[in-house]
Amino acid sequence: MRLNDVGNCLRWISGSEPVAHSPAELCAAMALVRSPLHIVRKTPDAPIGLATGGELAANASGASYECLGSLPPLYPEWLGDRSFCQVHGLRFAYVGGAMANGIASPQMVIALARAKMLGMLGTAGLSLDQMCERLDVVEAELKGTAHAWGANLIHSPHEPTLEMRTVELFLARGVRRVSASAFMGLTPAVVRYAASGLHVDSQGNVQRTNHLFAKISRPEVAARFMAPPPQSMLDALVLQGLLSADEARLASMLPVAEDLSVESDSGGHTDNRPLGALFPTIARLRDDLVREHGFARPIRLGAAGGLGTPQAVAAAFAMGAAYVLTGSINQACVEAAQSPAVKQMLAVADLADVVMAPAGDMFEMGVEVQVLKRGTLFGVRAKRLYELYTTYDSIEEIPVELKARLEREIFAKPMEDVWAETRAFFEGQDPREVARAEREPRHKLALVCRWYLGLSSKWAIQGLESRRLDYQVWMGPAQGAFNAWVKGSFLEAPENRTVVQMALNLLEGAAVITRAAQCRTYGVAVPAEAFDFRPRQLG
Repeated sequence: MRLNDVGNCLRWISGSEPVAHSPAELCAAMALVRSPLHIVRKTPDAPIGLATGGELAANASGASYECLGSLPPLYPEWLGDRSFCQVHGLRFAYVGGAMANGIASPQMVIALARAKMLGMLGTAGLSLDQMCERLDVVEAELKGTAHAWGANLIHSPHEPTLEMRTVELFLARGVRRVSASAFMGLTPAVVRYAASGLHVDSQGNVQRTNHLFAKISRPEVAARFMAPPPQSMLDALVLQGLLSADEARLASMLPVAEDLSVESDSGGHTDNRPLGALFPTIARLRDDLVREHGFARPIRLGAAGGLGTPQAVAAAFAMGAAYVLTGSINQACVEAAQSPAVKQMLAVADLADVVMAPAGDMFEMGVEVQVLKRGTLFGVRAKRLYELYTTYDSIEEIPVELKARLEREIFAKPMEDVWAETRAFFEGQDPREVARAEREPRHKLALVCRWYLGLSSKWAIQGLESRRLDYQVWMGPAQGAFNAWVKGSFLEAPENRTVVQMALNLLEGAAVITRAAQCRTYGVAVPAEAFDFRPRQLG
């Protein structure tokens, strides 16, 4: 509530609490986000202060104060889009991102779910059997409850069969929320997941059985997920018996995804774009597409990438984010399936301790991922392998001295042995890759390079000491920002970084900072320290 200065007749009558005027008093008052806050002054020429408690009255006299406005309680639960929490049965508009190779573990997902936040299981890079093992753990703990959770579906441009089999597994196991990441367009697998189970309820409304979260960083990709699927793709899925005619018909009336995570400068796959530029661009595109297609339900945009401090989270919500998604910072948390050695490396990383390196899953395409630079030579070595791939057409073309140096410094074994291991892997995973490598020597070279890129993240997760300098650790600048924020607090130590405690502090801090920004718009002389929320034990 805000009132005009001229003719204002509403007065605040103090109770037991005095009006806050000093910097320390103002900060303390603004931190009470769960209580109403009044903006008051004694006279028109007096400084503006903050008041809690007391009472408001019209035409009061005596020891009363002029009330310039009142702020209602601001719970951390109220940050973000209420419909997001309602649709997914959450208390907080907060998502723990799906870190690949199982780093986003069942324990992390379970902890977030029990706190009424949304956790995404890190299934990218795992075999179907490994996915099943992790799904078993989550289902055993959360079965029969209303807790929401999900899993990751990563785009596999070289293995479309694996992508479809992963979707089939999710559908068979009743995974109702899936985070689709690294997609550069729509595929039959992702459309099948989104459209499966679409139905009309008794009120005539189209309802989703499965909720797709599309992680995007480019407008052209976002546009595909915010529009109905191509009719040709729907027709093909119906013809193959993978969708019913009714599901395809309903899918043609809806966007592929109603929740999109706008990913800025993050760990792993990223375009390194700043959230302040990317989010408004995607939001404007969203609004245009909603009008163009006449969608009755909203498309919600979440913010991801670079969110490692309360200030960043508050800024994301201020831009209109329906929810926030954290990734890098969770890799060092207690529940993450990451080695203690890597957690310690992450806990001391600075803002600039990142580097771009070739991505193992999209190596030949020149796609890069953002990784930890400090304490590892992976970034440098991975770039050397990409230079090797772009320079030579086969293993046999590599000069003898260079080949020996690569075998000594990177592979730690003869390249022929690397190929033997790679061949054995793909004979069980996808024999077509072996056949192609035998026809195309350059593809064989690519697979050998990908051997290093694929195993380096697993060496990190295992904490393999002999490969410490080869650890591939996905990390964005958010990790360095988080470390700077928690320095000197109980969250500085990795053993105290539980995923829920970190989330609660980010959200509580975002609420306090939002309250400080509100007060400043009323003319309160908000001190700079009001925007520096310090971590504390929350529960």
